[in-house]
Order: sequence, then structure tokens, then C-alpha cells
Amino acid sequence: MAVTAPPSHAVPSPKMAAGLTYRTGRGHAPILPSPKMALASLLPLELPVNRPGFFGLAGRCELQAPGPRPAPGPPGLAPPAWGLPAAGDAGIELLHGTTTLAFKFQEGVVVAVDSRATAGSYVASQTVKKVIEINPYLLGTMAGGAADCSFWERLLARQCRIYQLRNKERISVAAASKLLANMVYQYKGLGLHMGTMICGWDKRGPGLYYVDSEGNRLSGTAFSVGSGSVYAYGVLDRGYAPDMPAEEAYDLARRAIYQATYRDAYSGGEVNLYHVRRDGWVRVSTDDVAQLHAHYRGDPQGDGAA
Repeated sequence: MAVTAPPSHAVPSPKMAAGLTYRTGRGHAPILPSPKMALASLLPLELPVNRPGFFGLAGRCELQAPGPRPAPGPPGLAPPAWGLPAAGDAGIELLHGTTTLAFKFQEGVVVAVDSRATAGSYVASQTVKKVIEINPYLLGTMAGGAADCSFWERLLARQCRIYQLRNKERISVAAASKLLANMVYQYKGLGLHMGTMICGWDKRGPGLYYVDSEGNRLSGTAFSVGSGSVYAYGVLDRGYAPDMPAEEAYDLARRAIYQATYRDAYSGGEVNLYHVRRDGWVRVSTDDVAQLHAHYRGDPQGDGAA
């Protein structure tokens, strides 16, 4: 018996999509793919996200490897494009500045940071929170690229929580810093900008580690990171003592950050002060640098000209 073609109003069965047969009242007829169907199966799916300019960047949203810099020419009168790559330069240069410090003493770890975020010569914000609260016993500081520091330290917070759930105990300061160093080391040389301090208290007492985006990890008593760190180190070296009381340690940290904000144009805003103790960290104070300048103006030790 001959098989006739299916009527035009018939509804295809699920087998039709698989290219098998088409069921009619008189039997099964094989379905042969048309040339248009065969050609469409070989062409890539056209999505709007694949077209240049979908994200509003005219196809420049891909990361570009830094190329050779052009030879310097004669000086011109055009104003510099602050924070932007020069013409013909495909690299990305991050211009950033900050001041963060932390030091250990007999009652724990004191952490002090400023709150200014800059993009070249432009002050982007005066209220940036540069201390990331990893867990109730661990703190991390931000210096370098704000996005890099925030992302990796929040990822560290997640890993520390997973460690605590698996092992039924808190992660140590040394293990947390090593975990962060191992994570960022896999991206060494790929453009990360991060210099952070991991501060906390564990079974061995107060702990302080410096970790950067190159995978370096150092343990120490006092660290200062950022463009104003040289000024903060000067105050720390003069007034630090491991057996100082807590109030004296607070004042030393405030003075160090204030001195850096007074001399470094890329640091400023507020001085945020934290204290990591045996029972966890506490936020001690937040002071505006203008008020600190008025407070220290009559004190030779706090005056920026000293």
C-alpha cells in the first residue's frame, strides 16, 4: 500500500524533532531533513550577547594584554589624561593609594585604616570601609585594587566558614593567611593588585600576617601597607612597645594614620580603629582626620610638621 504525504494541518509528534518518522492514519512516513534545516544545524546560534557593543563597551569588554609603550615624544601643552591609558597603550594601569596598619601587643592586635578611595588624582570616596570582617575572630585590610581585595577576602571568609563546619573548630590565623596566599598565587602576573593583612586571635594567641597578590606571605609584629605607609612607619617605630596598655595602643594607631593622611594626598577621610581581642574583634572608634588635626595641632608629637 502506498503511503501518502501527511496533511498540512497535522501536528508533529515528538519523534519528528528527532528526525525519525511521521505518524499518520495510514502508517509511518520517514521525514527527510530539508537543506535549510541541515544548514541551520551547522551555523552558530546568533545571540545578542555575542555581538560587539552588547555591554555598551563597543566590543572592548575583553581583557587586553599590555603591549609595549610608545617612545616618549617632545613635551606638549595638552593636559594629561589622569587615570587613563595613553594613546596606543592597551595596558591598564591602576592608580591607587591608601594607608593601613596593624600591630600586635600584649592585649591583642590593633588595626587602623583610612577611608579615602582615589582614582588617579580624583577622590572617588571618603567613606570606604577598608576593614573586611572575615569572621568574629578574623579581620582583613584592603590596600591596592578595591575590587580585588573585596572579592578575595570575601571568598576567604566563605572558605573559613566551610573549614569551621567541616572540622568543628575555627580556622587559625596562619591557616587563613596561607589559604588566601595559595588562592591568589594561581593568578600571579595576571593583573591583581592586592596588599592585605590578616589579623586575628586563635589558640596560639594574636596573629598578624601580610599577604599580597604575588603570593607573598609574611608573619610579623607590625605592618603598614599603602602609599602613606612610610609616614605611618615613622610614628610606629617611635612609639611602639609590646607591653603598652590598650588606650596607648589606640592613640598610637590614630596618630600613625593621621600622620599619613596629613602627608599623603591619596589617604584621608576617617580613621577606623579595630581591636582584636581574645573574645573577638571590636570596633573601637571612627574619627574624622580634620578633627584629629585640630586635636593634635597643639601637640608637637601629633603635628604634621614634627
